[in-house]
Amino acid sequence: MIGFIERLLNGREVAWKSLGDIIHSIKTGLNPRNFFQLNTNDADNYYITIRELQNHEIVFTDKTDKINDEALKLCNNRSNLEKGDVLFSGTGTIGTVALVKETPKNWNIKEGVYAIKPIQSEIIPSFLLYLFETDFIRNDFLSKSAGGTVKSVPMKEMAKIKIPIPPLDVQNEIVRILDKFTALNSELIKELDLRKKQYDYYRDKLLTFGDEVAWKTLDEIFAIFAGGDVPKNAFSKIQTNEFNIPILSNGIGEKSLYGWTNIAKINQPSLTISARGTIGWTSYQENPFFPIVRLLVLTPKIELNIKFAYHFMKLIENDYKIPKSGIPQLTKPMIKDLKFPIPLISEQKRIADILDKFETLTNSITEGLPKEIQLRTKQYEYYREQLLTFDKSFDK
Repeated sequence: MIGFIERLLNGREVAWKSLGDIIHSIKTGLNPRNFFQLNTNDADNYYITIRELQNHEIVFTDKTDKINDEALKLCNNRSNLEKGDVLFSGTGTIGTVALVKETPKNWNIKEGVYAIKPIQSEIIPSFLLYLFETDFIRNDFLSKSAGGTVKSVPMKEMAKIKIPIPPLDVQNEIVRILDKFTALNSELIKELDLRKKQYDYYRDKLLTFGDEVAWKTLDEIFAIFAGGDVPKNAFSKIQTNEFNIPILSNGIGEKSLYGWTNIAKINQPSLTISARGTIGWTSYQENPFFPIVRLLVLTPKIELNIKFAYHFMKLIENDYKIPKSGIPQLTKPMIKDLKFPIPLISEQKRIADILDKFETLTNSITEGLPKEIQLRTKQYEYYREQLLTFDKSFDK
């Protein structure tokens, strides 16, 4: 890859300049404070936060806050957004980027999202965007971050970051190559979003029942109990031949794994529900495990297709009524009287089989689209680092 870059350069140097020397400005948007309110009755414009910066694009969703025309004007007076600006999250999750492809008419940014305006005779906007994602520049701006729980990169410090500036034709060729990788990944992500919507549609359709089936409370169907303390005398942070039973707490996926033990408190396929933090998150546990605090466990007391139960509990996992006072949590008394449909066991299996296929395609990191996206992302990251690594001997 170095040979490829050398051929592109054809003996020409790569200059290293401070970011502030190759841009017109770094500006930011505006937070509501005393200036405006979000989601008023006359709010028809989108208010962009880091949540809307996705895959180098600005993505509006039903969760995107809105602002009225007056607030939009206030935000734009500060940000001065234009086509070709690079958006950069300077606060919180630092370093998420997106490209402004058209001058905005119905959206603007919050404070903490920086609008970086490149001097395009020096650097191509997309080239700068890709540079911000490289390891060496990320390490640079992250080292300049400051603050307590929520860190940020001051704009003055951001302007000091050193940026490699190859000739424009070299920048163009690198952007062309990297654009192909990101375009493919974007298509896969859109396909995954479509599959998720299909899964949600069929799940809602297949799990909607009326009086044609029996309904029982969760307490009638499951043994429900909360996890206990960590088994202190039988605990390991890593998996070993002796300690090979997972200890599970609240959390999603691998984040629910607390450690390992040699004691299996649950030996049958069961469901777990996060009682704190990621409240309501439901997981299917096929193998033996040891549950600890902040986790509810449901084990069937009747003949029941456990995967059918899993899909139904996923359907309602955001519907629990959590008290607003005190520490937010989910307890057995809060769920034991919830109603659960009991179709014929053959129908349970049919529904579970259909939904399992959709879930594998949309969520499995070992099969389906998530695996393909993960592989393409790694491929993009490899070529990005190779194409954007330049000799710093010309750094003055």
